[in-house]
Amino acid sequence: MAHPPITRNALAEVTAALNAWLEIDLDALAANVRTLKSLLGPVELIAVVKANAYGAGASVVAPALEAAGVDRFAVVWPHEGYLLRQAGVTRPILVLGHAFPADATQAVRARLTLTCHSRELAAALSAAAVDAGTTADVHIKFDTGLHRFGVELEDGIALAEYCRTLPGLRVEGLTTHMANADEADDSFSEEQHRRFAQAAEALPWVPYRHTANTATALRREAFRYSGVRIGLALHGELPANTPGPALRQVLALRARLARVSDVAPGEGVSYGLTWRAARPTRAGLIPVGYADGWRRSLSNAGEVLVGGRRCPVIGRVCMDQFLADVTDVPGAKEGDVATLLGADGSDRLTATEVARLAGTIAWDLLAGLSGRLPRIYHRSGSVVTIVPPAW
Repeated sequence: MAHPPITRNALAEVTAALNAWLEIDLDALAANVRTLKSLLGPVELIAVVKANAYGAGASVVAPALEAAGVDRFAVVWPHEGYLLRQAGVTRPILVLGHAFPADATQAVRARLTLTCHSRELAAALSAAAVDAGTTADVHIKFDTGLHRFGVELEDGIALAEYCRTLPGLRVEGLTTHMANADEADDSFSEEQHRRFAQAAEALPWVPYRHTANTATALRREAFRYSGVRIGLALHGELPANTPGPALRQVLALRARLARVSDVAPGEGVSYGLTWRAARPTRAGLIPVGYADGWRRSLSNAGEVLVGGRRCPVIGRVCMDQFLADVTDVPGAKEGDVATLLGADGSDRLTATEVARLAGTIAWDLLAGLSGRLPRIYHRSGSVVTIVPPAW
């Protein structure tokens, strides 16, 4: 569902009475699209907006990406595609994951391009397309070594040829997914590419091919084919072992200190008292917890920015809140802004850095940001849309 714009107000004004919130910079998002399209050349940019656009909020991010010039979208489940259509997206939408024959009618009505893995699904899509007086596009995904979703080489070739015989059905594309695209040694991609090339050579009549995610697209130009599937880089983050252009951070997570208290030397804080003060300490209470996506593994490990200074997380992260040592922030007080992701002054915390401290990856951290956090979308520092918390 599309969200109506609101009166343009400054971020500080809109967030003055919020405990915690996400800021999504739509100018940065558009700038990243321009940068990536310029670098990647004359191939389609397929914006991957699964998992609520990696936590940024697909209902607003996807229309903004369409306005910025992406060529098509990719999601993982059909219902994500339906939500994009409800948000006003008009460009092609590719469903990368599994679908049932029972999904066929609604998928055709929503003009979704399904990844077809069986004759049963193909027949259901054909019947639904004929009933609707239209043509349904499908892609065939080959399992070239990742052993996730897809079909084996000979089975996929036979399935494509079968689909070709069905009325109302068009095999538009062939695809696969690399197993170690962002590993230091991504040489297995060459073997996967060889296997995929066999499928492409056997099906020369299929017009569209795509194999590359962000890491593969940036590291291996030869694998770009017709289009590249870009997810993380749209948000200004690059996968591990992946050189790339300078991108702008899109998402910031901020909160206001709910309390600042004194902790005497030897006293502990939070559950289990796992951290104890070695000096007179001022502890700032930050109203974000693991229910919001701030990982419990950041207990005694993470950092936040307050007043442009890095402040360590002290004690265990709770469901709804955690503490940070703000002793070295002069005059820190209730209501001051703490930045958990994003920039404050000359410093910044990226999803990649925070994920490393949490023992995970940026995709996991971003996708885990919960609907409990209001999402505030802005351009040039002025708010244009707010998506309230979802309970």
